[in-house]
Amino acid sequence: MTEAKTLLDRVDWPEDLKNLSREQLPQLCEEMREFILETVSKTGGHLGSGMGVVELTVALHYLFDFREDRLVFDVGHQCYPHKILTGRKARMPSLRQKDGLSGFTNRFESPYDAYTMGHAGTAISTALGIKYGDSLRGRDRHVVALVGDAAFGCGVAFEAMNHGGSLGKKLIVILNDNHWSIAKTVGALSSYLTKVRSGPIYRHAKKTLHQLLQKMPVIGEKVEESLEQLLKIAQSTISPTQLFEALGTHYYGPIDGHDTSELLDTLEHVRELEGVVLLHVRTQKGKGVPGSETRPDRAHAAKPAPAPKTAGTEPTVVIPAQPKVAARAWTEWFADALMDLASRDERIVALTAAMPEGTGLVKFFEKFPQRALDCGIAEQHCVAFASGLATAGSRPVAAIYSTFLQRGYDQVFQEVVLQKLPVVFALDRAGVVGEDGATHNGIYDIAFLGAFPGVVMMAPRDGIELGMMLDFALALKGPSAIRYPRGSAPAGESAETRPPIELGKAETMRHGEAIAIVAYGGLVEYALAAATRLAADGIECEVVNARFAKPFDRELVRDLRSRFDVIVTVEDHVRHGGFGSIFVDTLHELPAGKMPRVRVLAISDEVHEHASRPQILAALGLDTDGIVRAVREELDALERGGARFVARGV
Repeated sequence: MTEAKTLLDRVDWPEDLKNLSREQLPQLCEEMREFILETVSKTGGHLGSGMGVVELTVALHYLFDFREDRLVFDVGHQCYPHKILTGRKARMPSLRQKDGLSGFTNRFESPYDAYTMGHAGTAISTALGIKYGDSLRGRDRHVVALVGDAAFGCGVAFEAMNHGGSLGKKLIVILNDNHWSIAKTVGALSSYLTKVRSGPIYRHAKKTLHQLLQKMPVIGEKVEESLEQLLKIAQSTISPTQLFEALGTHYYGPIDGHDTSELLDTLEHVRELEGVVLLHVRTQKGKGVPGSETRPDRAHAAKPAPAPKTAGTEPTVVIPAQPKVAARAWTEWFADALMDLASRDERIVALTAAMPEGTGLVKFFEKFPQRALDCGIAEQHCVAFASGLATAGSRPVAAIYSTFLQRGYDQVFQEVVLQKLPVVFALDRAGVVGEDGATHNGIYDIAFLGAFPGVVMMAPRDGIELGMMLDFALALKGPSAIRYPRGSAPAGESAETRPPIELGKAETMRHGEAIAIVAYGGLVEYALAAATRLAADGIECEVVNARFAKPFDRELVRDLRSRFDVIVTVEDHVRHGGFGSIFVDTLHELPAGKMPRVRVLAISDEVHEHASRPQILAALGLDTDGIVRAVREELDALERGGARFVARGV
């Protein structure tokens, strides 16, 4: 930013913002956009949504006091302007970095953040809960929910609007309508909003009427009140907003979300109204980001600029020498394998919940448009829809981030598991995801899916095995899930040189006699690297690629029990209910015999905040260094004690 632009330098807190004149706000907004673009280009993070709500955020903080009043963001990734205005501007360069600012709203980070939000659809529900709780305690403050048009399509948003209309509590819901979520907003609601956008007669008539009557002393207010009712009657025939009014909501808009003057005037008006008010604001996602005018999805998130490499900043993973193919993202391996399989089997249908690009399905949508469906931010519907497809003879593959499948948990059981339907869940971003933080870590899926009968659960060690597992899963007669992490898959040998996928059977990657390391999924590469390092010191470890968490390879457990005094399990999942927990349970279920000690390396039972994936794995002892350290500790314990221990998770 140039030295001439000084308004942003003067604003650190909402009180500073309120010292500016209304005429200065557009200039401040431009400076904020420049600052956000400059910051996110270095740190990486969500870009488009925040750039689209700069004026709206400024207007809200200009009129409200959100240290006392409450502002609830839906999803929360549009909160960067909000952070800048609430004392965190100087810390923005730490965005999404270890011990830095969260990429979402975070109630433990600032009193201005009402919630830690990372999933869509619940802002109206939580805001309504705050408002009702206030009423029980005699507290009177403004509560505002800021909801994107895609999140507004979540069923829970309509449930909240319906409930709010019946409660009669004062609540402002702002519908941020930019036509996009991450991808283009889908569904009938999107079409409905298009009709609303194209019917501005009511809004303009009302604005003109208000301006005219303000000039009429004494009688103007009463006349305006009467004519307001006439306009509301006329509204039903000239503007398709009946849906919102039927929910007991006062609808206003659409208004220009980039016009600070119009925003302030309208917000001042709706702030004084009783009941639930829905303010429809039209914005441009990615406003100010080059190229966003034609492709707002490209501005959704930005990757950080590559930083100069310095020794010792990230843990190094050493992969044993073997015939290799080029490493690519797990998502790319999945997408290419699914495309190949779909070209040979026209029953295959791909589904996603508003994440066609994130799950790698963009090319699939282009090649098989009739067999690719984006269900919007509605995981519950997506899972139930997949069950219907399976019932009709299709072979649905639901590509959903692990953390987001939690939203469709009931449907996984009721509509898929109970029906014993062959739905394949491709769980992208399983494990720690890094900079997106606690709301997006996919570290619970083994536990919540493992509780369901008949679900086959797999995790590949590399991209080629992911394709092999996908092929295998599509041939099963019941539900299955394949989990794989964010980032690049390790290189590996061709499928032709590997043992085929067999139900519930593991693969021994390396033989040894010191300790057995049984790794699940993406952490197999770290286990192999650890074994290579230990072998250099004469410690030969056996390394097993588990492949399956369910059904579990009982013969493998029986064999390892007979040959080893210590077994180390490694996984990118929480300890309780995870792979290691299943291993220990299986060990105890075997007939009485020698009982080795089991060291479970897994994610600890706490909330893990944002940092890079390698940093988190290193902190948890799940990288190469951590596995080496654990093996040495166990060998030292054996040498000191000379006794065997009761099997337990450590």
